[in-house]
Amino acid sequence: MSLPDPSHAPAPPPVPPRSALLGLVLAASRLAGPFGAMILRRRLAQGKEDPARWTEKLGHITVPRPAGRVIWIHAVSVGEGLSLLPLLRALVGRGGETVLLTCTTVTAMGLLSERVPAGVILQYLPIDLPAPVARFLEHWRPDVAVLVESEFWPRLMVGVHARGIPLILANARISDRSARRWARFPSLARALLGRFTLMAAPDAAAAARLEALGADPARIRVTGTLKRAAEPLPVDGVELARLRAAFGDAPLWLAASTHAGEEAVVAAAHAGLRARLPAARLVLAPRHPARAGEVAAVLQAAGLSVARRGSGEAAGKADVYLADTLGEMGLWFELCPVTLLCGSLTAGIGGHNAYEPALHGSAILHGADTGNFADLYARLDAAGAARAVAGPEGIAAAVAGLVQDGAARAAMTEAARRVLAAETDGVAETAALIRAVAG
Repeated sequence: MSLPDPSHAPAPPPVPPRSALLGLVLAASRLAGPFGAMILRRRLAQGKEDPARWTEKLGHITVPRPAGRVIWIHAVSVGEGLSLLPLLRALVGRGGETVLLTCTTVTAMGLLSERVPAGVILQYLPIDLPAPVARFLEHWRPDVAVLVESEFWPRLMVGVHARGIPLILANARISDRSARRWARFPSLARALLGRFTLMAAPDAAAAARLEALGADPARIRVTGTLKRAAEPLPVDGVELARLRAAFGDAPLWLAASTHAGEEAVVAAAHAGLRARLPAARLVLAPRHPARAGEVAAVLQAAGLSVARRGSGEAAGKADVYLADTLGEMGLWFELCPVTLLCGSLTAGIGGHNAYEPALHGSAILHGADTGNFADLYARLDAAGAARAVAGPEGIAAAVAGLVQDGAARAAMTEAARRVLAAETDGVAETAALIRAVAG
């Protein structure tokens, strides 16, 4: 699938297939409409919303719409938002357009507000209910809407399509888990995918997955991945130096983005590692920090002492430093010379993004379930840039070997950099397509 001449962008999509299930979803959103403010206020009381800006999620916007064209891009959270920074730089200020970037989480807003290029307007995405979506679209009147990876919001997508706004799916990535879920509702998948003017897939495998779900192959382009051009995650240099001093010369490793069921495996692996290297220490960063109490209980049941960062407990001499905070993954990748990327140890999750530890020079270990990034992990493994491990003993043996062998770690991280350098950078192609579709 070759990239088209940007001056000949695809026409707006035809009327998408009908879906009774989509009709039910939209009806449910109408019924839920009156409760939107109540839901957000409850989340605000729980500390899950931005006290200063939560009403943006109801479509109440205080920033005026600038004159001229508006390119609107949405990324749900930190990882997606940071991966967009090169694309934002490629778009902003080039043709007089304004770039509007929306996100969903408080953490993403905090980090992106410090890093987006000058000229980008940063807002919260409205909740997927009729009135907030209508207020948002009526205020901004975007000339093109760009969703990133697999962000499908039915009410929003229907509203965008109904207003004749071209809709693009950028860096289109449907995970194994998402593909299985959408496959159970084929008419809904076709109805939503049929609303996209264009889908920019990072590789042929992602394009094939979109086709299998019912996307029109004529509207799919393989452009390369936006994550290839992503920057390292933010790192607080002062805190990094403090933690390095606190851990000293202890052999240190990271279990990143663990899910339920994986902490027990990691705990057993760390116990096995300490039998080999008594001074070894583990940093464990759960995918969802709200599970910190549950995770700590699992670790303590395995006989490990735990210090919780979220509670302000010092790293001290605890066996495990529980990194139960948001927005600090770059710090952990930078601190720990070896990373076990989780979401891959038990079936059903599909693994997590391996670009991030590679950018920070941490040697990568992973489990067998890497379907979300199967092509990337296959290239990393084949190049000796990452290594699959199984079971507590296999993890302990691999970590023990790497933390003691600086040359082996350096070989892995250098191989990872070479694999990333060979990836196709999708920024220029994606930017060209967005401009072409926006007119």
